Amino acid sequence: MKQYLLASFPQFEARLIETLIDNAFLKEFNEGDLLMNTGQNMRFTMLVVEGLVKLYREGEDGSEFFMYYIHPGGACALSMICSTKQQTSEIKASAVDKTTVLAVPTTLMDELMKNYKTWYYFVLETYRSRFEELLVVIDHISFKAMDERLEFYLEKQHHDLNTRALMLTHSQIANDLNSSREVISRLLKKMEQQKKVILHRSYIEYLK
Repeated sequence: MKQYLLASFPQFEARLIETLIDNAFLKEFNEGDLLMNTGQNMRFTMLVVEGLVKLYREGEDGSEFFMYYIHPGGACALSMICSTKQQTSEIKASAVDKTTVLAVPTTLMDELMKNYKTWYYFVLETYRSRFEELLVVIDHISFKAMDERLEFYLEKQHHDLNTRALMLTHSQIANDLNSSREVISRLLKKMEQQKKVILHRSYIEYLK
């Protein structure tokens, strides 16, 4: 566990790392596994040490809306809030590929905040960065047309996944953007004509 912490969270002080080793535990998830579900009681805060986690909001009709990814070295701010206040989760989180997280018990949160400055600043930075990401999402929902939202979405997927070959179906994109498959297919075809993407049978090649 220590090598995971040193690699993913080099800012943590030595005493904090020892405390986490003594009280937290590593948990592995396969691609597609749920780490967090809507309505779930949060007994742990999860820090990503390997892999990639996708967070999204589920509508009453079962539709999904993509929020952001959590990379190694990051944590879910909402899980921190829910676990600290003993509230249930209002979002879902799934593993994009094989993922390892460090599960930190809720009962440890107050002690970490009081005794370790590096944890305190980590939590504040996590809140700040996630809030900024959500502001970007809100701006695009409120002020951008769907074609602009789609371009932003594909650019972010390219950046976050570090590949131009995006293994996404039109239906998946429609779910993430809370749109219809027909609208997304039409806009992707337009983007292909503009030479921004190439549409392959099983993936989208991002060119921009």
